[in-house]
Amino acid sequence: MTKVALVFKCSLLLMTCCFLVQDKADAAIPVTTLSPPEGNTTFLDGTTWCVALAGVSQIDLQNALDWACGLGMSDCGAIQEGGKCYEPDTLLSHASYAFNNYYQQNGNSDIACNFGGTATLTKNNPSYGKCLYAAPGSDRSATPPLSKYKSSFLWWEIVGILLLLYKGS
Repeated sequence: MTKVALVFKCSLLLMTCCFLVQDKADAAIPVTTLSPPEGNTTFLDGTTWCVALAGVSQIDLQNALDWACGLGMSDCGAIQEGGKCYEPDTLLSHASYAFNNYYQQNGNSDIACNFGGTATLTKNNPSYGKCLYAAPGSDRSATPPLSKYKSSFLWWEIVGILLLLYKGS
């Protein structure tokens, strides 16, 4: 089998899997409940924020911050040099801001504040000075959740895999 044929077969397999996953997700029937969603501690216990845990591995914290500002699509502009939340210029402070941004954008559920065990929930507002952390209902938490972007990321992943397969041939 030629390498081009192999790449073509892999791309067909990936596209088939993507359509099956999308069809299954679209076919899900929502269930109406009167109780709050599981894990939504903001709804249950009042306002919460997601912050980085002090004392965790700096490498793990940096990896989690990189993910939050990259694939996690957190708005990390405020922690860039010159931004309202750049100071203090510490990994813990920057990660806390990014983690909370992701948490607020993704429904305030416990699972949206994990980051590989480098984050925790707090009821104490971590905002300071001009650095305002997003909270439920704030303009910063109005961004659509990541799930709205999954299909476009999936296509980029497929393109990336195909390019790697093609370059390897």
